Amino acid sequence: MQEYQLTLKDKRIVWGKAIDLEPLIGKYPGDSIRQGMNEALDWNLPAGIYRAKEIVMELDKMLEAMLVQLGEPVNGDPMVLLDSLQANLQISGRVSSLPLGPLALEDRAGAEITSQAARIGEQLVSWAREYNPEKKTLAKYGPEKLGKLEFRSHCYGHALIPQATAQVWGPFGGPRIMQIYNEYLHQFVLLRDALLPFANWEQVPFEVKEYAEFKGLRFLEPAREVFLTQLLGKKLTHKSIVHYAQSVLGSGLATVGYGFQYRLGTVLPAGLGESAGTAARYLLKWHPVQTIPAEGTHDLASVSFDYEYGDYYAAPRTEAGKGTPVSEDTLPVSQEQDDQPAIARLLPNTGADRTTLRFSFEMDDREFTVDLGQLFRGHRFLYRPQESDNAGAVKRTSISLHRAMNILSHSGLVTNADGIHFIPSGGNELIVWALLGKLYPENVVLLDRGDQDKLEAAYVSGKGFGTQFLVL
Repeated sequence: MQEYQLTLKDKRIVWGKAIDLEPLIGKYPGDSIRQGMNEALDWNLPAGIYRAKEIVMELDKMLEAMLVQLGEPVNGDPMVLLDSLQANLQISGRVSSLPLGPLALEDRAGAEITSQAARIGEQLVSWAREYNPEKKTLAKYGPEKLGKLEFRSHCYGHALIPQATAQVWGPFGGPRIMQIYNEYLHQFVLLRDALLPFANWEQVPFEVKEYAEFKGLRFLEPAREVFLTQLLGKKLTHKSIVHYAQSVLGSGLATVGYGFQYRLGTVLPAGLGESAGTAARYLLKWHPVQTIPAEGTHDLASVSFDYEYGDYYAAPRTEAGKGTPVSEDTLPVSQEQDDQPAIARLLPNTGADRTTLRFSFEMDDREFTVDLGQLFRGHRFLYRPQESDNAGAVKRTSISLHRAMNILSHSGLVTNADGIHFIPSGGNELIVWALLGKLYPENVVLLDRGDQDKLEAAYVSGKGFGTQFLVL
């Protein structure tokens, strides 16, 4: 069995069984151009496993049919129709289908999704511009067949730029062209929105089934509506992002944790395998790995990954202790660990009613483990040093130095009654992540460096009161 692994600088995180999905991508039993009503032809995605790029290729068939029916190149300009697509997928502007830019969402989840929407939209349009000049659809079907494409597109509200309106509703256009173009735009919008939760969205495989009542990706509309309501209402949580991702990927799961396995891989928060200081906190990432072994089937079992502590507030806590007293003048203190861990493993624990994962490594001939869900929760809740007018003016007298190994040795979540507690990691990202899973996630500040300016900023970061843990 080949283990799956992520590389984190000079460290590794390994688990499960790596899987290869490439043989499944792009293998479809049917065709997206097929017989419709009477003499007309219809369009629909054939059942199969897709990534985003394959969907864009299938959508180009509608654009080519429109251009044939408009009489390209005299009456149909693909650049105009693609420019209108781009305007629809932008996050601002009169015809934007998801105007997140003007909302200027300041919550971290909203900000990450906003960046995703802009990034995904730009790439989808880039692919669409790349594929259309190749005219593969025209070469395959011929102008006579593409001229018969006609269907009803049940969608309203996708506005067009004026130049596109002139083409679609001009003397060579009309309702028939508008129906195809409306579906073309709507499918792109559905594709963009389906991929919003995933940091590595280009790689994510998802299954499309053919439904009598749904065309293409329209089966995603109910889940999308709920998700966008939460996003635009500024009530988006990590749990709601995971729930939406489970719906998009057809996991069939009713329970929602912090990640999940479905038949085409494993989805976990995007921070895994990244530097804790810069990693996304709310996005997810797909991994080609079987985390929980399947029993008696070739498909991976759908499994939700639960937190060890459903409510961290009610979790058992242990005090960190006094540590070694230090003063502000003696910080930062660089403490190399006795035995730097180079490999961490994810260890599943499947019980009768739930599955948890542990983040585990060896250090100084001892094994240290933390709950993977709590690790991600700690990452979402952490603070970063913020510049403040008060920095340098606040003086702390009770500062303690702790070894990371001692903190990780405690049971439950680690906290303290008062004071500032400084924990060097020796520059080891695996230790940093483990500490985020072990410390009570209330007033933890992560520093990239320990110079005096950063320390002074860290002292006034976080809640501004109570026990504070500084992780370097």
